[in-house]
Amino acid sequence: MAKKEVKQKSIEETLWESANKLRGSVEPAEYKHVVLGLIFLKFASDKFEEHRKSLIAKGQEKYIEMAEFYNQANVFFLDEESRWSYIIKNAKQNDIALKIDTALHHIEKNNKALKGALPDNYFSRLGLDITKLASLLDTINDIDTLKDKEQDIVGRVYEYFLSKFALAEGKGKGEFYTPKSIVNLIAEMIEPYKGIIYDPACGSGGMFVQSMKFIENHHGNKKEISIYGQEYTNTTYKLAKMNLAIRGISGNLGEKAADTFADDQHKDLKADYIMANPPFNQKDWRAENELRDDPRWRGYEVPPKSNANYAWILNMVSKLSDNGVAGFILANGALSGGGEEYKIRRKLIENNLVEAILVLPRNLFYTTDISVTLWILNKNKKFQSKNIGDEQRKYRNRESEILFMDLRQMGVPFEKKFTQFSDENIRQIASTYHQWQSIAIENIPEFCYAAQLDEVIKKDFSLVPSKYIAFVNRDENINFDEKMLGLQKEFAEMLKAEISSKNDLLSVFKELGYEIKL
Repeated sequence: MAKKEVKQKSIEETLWESANKLRGSVEPAEYKHVVLGLIFLKFASDKFEEHRKSLIAKGQEKYIEMAEFYNQANVFFLDEESRWSYIIKNAKQNDIALKIDTALHHIEKNNKALKGALPDNYFSRLGLDITKLASLLDTINDIDTLKDKEQDIVGRVYEYFLSKFALAEGKGKGEFYTPKSIVNLIAEMIEPYKGIIYDPACGSGGMFVQSMKFIENHHGNKKEISIYGQEYTNTTYKLAKMNLAIRGISGNLGEKAADTFADDQHKDLKADYIMANPPFNQKDWRAENELRDDPRWRGYEVPPKSNANYAWILNMVSKLSDNGVAGFILANGALSGGGEEYKIRRKLIENNLVEAILVLPRNLFYTTDISVTLWILNKNKKFQSKNIGDEQRKYRNRESEILFMDLRQMGVPFEKKFTQFSDENIRQIASTYHQWQSIAIENIPEFCYAAQLDEVIKKDFSLVPSKYIAFVNRDENINFDEKMLGLQKEFAEMLKAEISSKNDLLSVFKELGYEIKL
């Protein structure tokens, strides 16, 4: 009998299993900071030791304890008690949790770029099992974070854990993480090659990470990109700063975690690309008389305090450069709301800012199962190709056109109950969009439709894709008259059977001496 082949577990899976043994009664929302903090500590230490050896090899041994000689090489300086070797040496000690907290505190204190980034006093406060913590430290110790720079091992592990924690936290939580396939789709559509990228609700920084990967995959220069973001929740702000630091990405996430509306950390910013997944249908985001004169809504109605969807939209519009493009996710309700939302949506359309609306499949998100929409806004909706002739320009006014796409039939199963876009899905969607940007495309039933402004006006400025995209009758070969006759006959038989059963029951009662009158 042939032996069954055993699939070898990845580093991510092995580490996750080891980490899960430690968790016990600790909530995933808190526990993720413990594990991700340790991964960061190992990575930072490996980079430090590598650079330390380099200094010694160059005959610069006298500089090996000077922070400046590490920071200038984008390496974090670690004092002796913050180094992984010291943590492992003391892994079996009863005060190891305190030692880890102290190490993280010192690293943050000694490196300005990490201000506000690392977990604060988590290990001591959560009362973790010392034996299991030591076991987790041993598992992390086996990871050579520098072994294969092309494979980005520590980045892969961090991404895997963010995803797993978002799944574990489940519905109503896990907002710190936008599933990777959605972020990849946005990046492939808006193509953030060069300039400023902004995310007003950046979570754990996934939009930035995938933007950099997009640039790498298309052989661009990461030094030509500047990153700006803002995050409201302090613990998530720390996750984002760690996430960027692990990948050597420098970014400005503001001086602190703060509310984008009440305390905008980037007031004068003009971004070339905006990528965002803000909170859906956020209620009471401002008090009745607050932010009414905010410059971000200048030229538009004040967004209703009952729902922040259009406040997020106008915040992004105000931050776009003259040629800026934004890709962001919103709940479907924003496509057709009334009142102030209607007036804002109408002006956005009349100002030729709305470029594409894509309705996404359900179950893409770990926090909600609703279908949501990807919006693309573009400050410069010109033809992207220089090869378009005058006849083509005359024939088609792309500036006033909106591309609608219905992606609800796309996606592949993921983690049993979720859906994600495959690489092929992303290629098909992005190529359709880019083809439409340069030349006219064919309207495809149940997939895409390019609508002119006059069509949108006739539909009272609704952005619901199903109002534009044609839907074909999948049962066109069915003879409906024949089908209805069959159903009529079946229903008649059911009624006869019911009458017969009722008469039989009445007869039984009559035989027993009880007559039932109906």
